[in-house]
Amino acid sequence: MSDKEVRTYDVVVVGAGPVGENVADRTRAAGLSTVIVESELVGGECSYWACEPSKALLRPALLYREAARFPGVGEAVTGPLDAAAVLKHRDRMVADWDDRDQLDWLASVDVELIRGHGRLEGPRRVTVETREGETVRLAARYAVAVCTGTSAALPPLPGLDAARPWTSREATSAREVPDRLAILGAGVVATEMAAAWQALGARVTLIARESRLLGRVEAFAADLVAEQLRAAGVDLRFGTTITAAERAGGPDDSIHLTLADGTRLVADELLLATGRAPRTDDLGLDTIGLTPGQWLTTDDTFTVTAVDGEWLYAVGDVNHRALLTHQGKYQARIAGAVIAARARGLALDTGRWGRHAGTADLEAVPQVVFTDPEIAAVGLTTEDAARAGRDVDVVDYDIGRVAGAIQHDPGYRGRARVLIDPDRRVIVGASFAGPGVAELLHSATIAIAGEVPLDRLWHAVPSFPTISEVWLRLLETYRDQQNSPTEGEAR
Repeated sequence: MSDKEVRTYDVVVVGAGPVGENVADRTRAAGLSTVIVESELVGGECSYWACEPSKALLRPALLYREAARFPGVGEAVTGPLDAAAVLKHRDRMVADWDDRDQLDWLASVDVELIRGHGRLEGPRRVTVETREGETVRLAARYAVAVCTGTSAALPPLPGLDAARPWTSREATSAREVPDRLAILGAGVVATEMAAAWQALGARVTLIARESRLLGRVEAFAADLVAEQLRAAGVDLRFGTTITAAERAGGPDDSIHLTLADGTRLVADELLLATGRAPRTDDLGLDTIGLTPGQWLTTDDTFTVTAVDGEWLYAVGDVNHRALLTHQGKYQARIAGAVIAARARGLALDTGRWGRHAGTADLEAVPQVVFTDPEIAAVGLTTEDAARAGRDVDVVDYDIGRVAGAIQHDPGYRGRARVLIDPDRRVIVGASFAGPGVAELLHSATIAIAGEVPLDRLWHAVPSFPTISEVWLRLLETYRDQQNSPTEGEAR
């Protein structure tokens, strides 16, 4: 095909999830002609199969449990959740898997959309196989941004195909509540979906190879979640895994599972929540000297380091820096600015906190796990600090002792922890577990990203009575720890 039959744009974006949309928005706002390629729904995994629907399933469950515990309200909470109403609410939140609103947004920012599967075809070239069976060839003057995200990574399990397991997509889009749900995994998807489907009426068994849940958060937070899941009726089985799965078929159609410890389990559905893999296996990486199926390693400008010419960018989950939608959108804002600057021949500001450098992916990554209780964390955990050999002071406080927490829930159970660099006297990690703690997270993120000195934090006065008063209590606890006599001193 001749060059005259190639459509040329300044920027080609592959993947129209939140990350791709943000890259396209930034490059178009900078005056660069931009086209975006998407094989599925515009809005991506987060909008239709992850963040939005999972929270739509979880929020009613959390509200129900909070209300049931509150004096004067709990007595009025009778009967189970209305599962049909919750699923209908979930459907509204994902616009019934219709992306027309997203198309209107793309048109409003003047970004062209091509629906189809995009593959690289050499430097700065992308070929799209459209839904209509046509081939569209694209060329980028300045940049191709790969924003294809991830898909579920499935274990090598005998009988897997015939068992027709759920992945996170089926777990968030199922039309009916299964009577018995088995979940393999111990991470965020496993714990959130265990909480949601148990509340909706399923009998949930969670099977984990690990010895505890949520291995990337503080152990005290994971233990609180495990305790609450058990209290809700979830059967937690640690230190084992599934070795075989067989779907019975016929009217029963149940799944018969064999575990590593020899026990057997029968379920109606099996959710495999065993990690994520980059969606690069059919991306044409081999045409530019890369290996299909690999994560795309980038520098802090989100330029792919293994490709010469500073034209290929990998933004969001596909670069494996921080697999979170908000972090991907953060990366997209930076990548868009980098692409625009390079297109204009401008020097980049890539200092530690420069506007063309994604350093927050390394030092201040916030995450909320929407379980009961919520977990909110940013920066280092104690295990992270130990692995890195970093000296930190650990400060803990029982959130249930804060007046605002008692107003939130008279039987409030939760805990806060901050990690302090004793030399620089700044916070380098913060973790909170308890009802409503998600709203504490941004203040912690600002403290860490801004490297706010402790002496200055004393002047950030929390409102009374709110849960945010825990910040004052943490500072007071640290002051008392520093002033207490050391071992061997007179008391």
